[in-house]
Amino acid sequence: MPSKPVEQLSQVIVRFAGDSGDGMQLTGSQFTSETALLGNDISTLPDFPAEIRAPAGSLPGVSGFQLHFADHDILTPGDAPNVLVAMNPAALKTNVKDLPKGGTLIVDADAFKERNLQKAGYATNPLEDGSLEEYQVHAVPLTTLTVGALKDVEGVTSREAERSKNMFALGLMSWLYGRPIEPTIEFLNAKFAVKRPEIAEANIKALQAGFAFGETTETFAVTYEIKPAKLEPGTYRNITGNQALSMGLVAASKLSGLPLFLGAYPITPASSILEELAGYKHFGVRTFQAEDEIAAAGAAVGAAFGGMLGITTSAGPGVVLKAETIGLAIQLELPLVICDIQRAGPSTGMPTKPEQGDLLMVLFGRNGESPVPVIAASSPSDCFDAAIEACRIALKYRTPVYLLSDAYLANGSEPWLLPDVAELPDISTAFATEANGEDGAFLPYLRDEQTLARPWALPGTKGLEHRIGGLEKADRTGNISYDPENHDLMTRLRAQKVAGIASDIPELEVDDPDGDAKVLVLGWGGTFGPIAAGVRRARRNGRPVAHAHLRYLNPFPRNTSEVLRRYEKVLIPEMNLGQLLKLVRAEFLVDAVGYNRVRGVPLRASEVAEAIEAMVDQ
Repeated sequence: MPSKPVEQLSQVIVRFAGDSGDGMQLTGSQFTSETALLGNDISTLPDFPAEIRAPAGSLPGVSGFQLHFADHDILTPGDAPNVLVAMNPAALKTNVKDLPKGGTLIVDADAFKERNLQKAGYATNPLEDGSLEEYQVHAVPLTTLTVGALKDVEGVTSREAERSKNMFALGLMSWLYGRPIEPTIEFLNAKFAVKRPEIAEANIKALQAGFAFGETTETFAVTYEIKPAKLEPGTYRNITGNQALSMGLVAASKLSGLPLFLGAYPITPASSILEELAGYKHFGVRTFQAEDEIAAAGAAVGAAFGGMLGITTSAGPGVVLKAETIGLAIQLELPLVICDIQRAGPSTGMPTKPEQGDLLMVLFGRNGESPVPVIAASSPSDCFDAAIEACRIALKYRTPVYLLSDAYLANGSEPWLLPDVAELPDISTAFATEANGEDGAFLPYLRDEQTLARPWALPGTKGLEHRIGGLEKADRTGNISYDPENHDLMTRLRAQKVAGIASDIPELEVDDPDGDAKVLVLGWGGTFGPIAAGVRRARRNGRPVAHAHLRYLNPFPRNTSEVLRRYEKVLIPEMNLGQLLKLVRAEFLVDAVGYNRVRGVPLRASEVAEAIEAMVDQ
């Protein structure tokens, strides 16, 4: 049979959607792995249901995975899919609104039965009533074809055969876009061949059957090719934000010479950091799954007191519970890194959806005057560098540091250029080893003249015994003090220490190619991709616009005021109701304007571009 014509594309956005038990996350991640091996630039957006096991076929139980891959540098998982693979009516109902007219729709025709249609709220079958005529619809009997392909596999039940339909869909999509299936075959063998070889065989056969179906069916007239992207030379791997953050913490442990201790309580979307770090025992990492968030933070503070690199991870609800213990670490002036993987709130909110709603909380959500440094990662791979930087600041200045990520960065993935280990920063620190007082006494709050950091004395060091606890400390001696003037002094010194970090961080960089922009778009954290992509679109449409992105949110870079006053208008897009906006307006008296969306999904580049163009055109 002659091969089908190959059509060249520069980029494609594919979304897989189905029941949470249909294996959409596995399907998407394997399609991503196949794509990464071909050298395309990639960006992914897994979309999990919050329910542990929603009723099969229900709208709340739909799980999705979107992948954007291209032959050029891309910044986001894409605003809308070019191709939607829907495994049942519920997946179609919840996702088809995002598919543009003319988009490709592939559905499992076998799933569109009366009961499933009713669960999804369809009065009639959309495959038959003409409601999908504006799309390129391919109704493929995925379940029937999968079960037929596996009829000779011994030891596989009919239910297990049906569950392999995601591999049939993966095989079909792999053929359609020229992805190699050999890596997935290796993955399936590694995962199942030892304990359940029949499951490995079934999934591999389903994968191969889907690929062969694409080659032989007349449903698809062409196949597509997306050439490799021209990326910076080096060794790459696909990495999620939580994986990168975990590796950054391990790297910080080695760069500092301190053993890493993680105190954590499982919470979405931070749990995978605990799981990831538990696999690094051979690097001296110790993980402790505490009974609650308070115990997790307390253990991390105790580890820091004992001379370890103390880390605690959580999401918004857990960070609320840790607040008093973090205040203790501020009083003790010990290094501690708190990783807040933000999710939609308030309260339980939407646990699996991203948001930037915790900025004001981590800045001000403690009793008393208790300033802490705050930094934010901007992409999945940037979580690695942000983690090292958070540890550097915590160790050098003897202070808790908040590291902000979010569910979008945590679960999303992109190619990561492996760094040269020799070029990573030296963040080694020194413990106090001898008395520092004029009379031979140890003064635990005698500060370094440059950093205002106090000495870090390990418990058990002879002659360096000192008090710790939450009560106010006397300057220099560290004794308990209720003196009003001392409290005023210590409060100001702690604030001055954090403010002084501004001299030790890079200035805010501005992307303003021609230098003639009147509008500045300012962002922070995980909005970097959509904002940068939106800026690109606005520039292509003839609008001069500048872009700056904040990593350091407390203190701000020392040139922030100068940058803001350079432009006539400032637009601040955020996934909240204007938290950075409030800070900028209050701190710098700049009449900035916010673009705010809190939908539990990342900002869309097209929407940001429209907001930019509207501001430029005013």
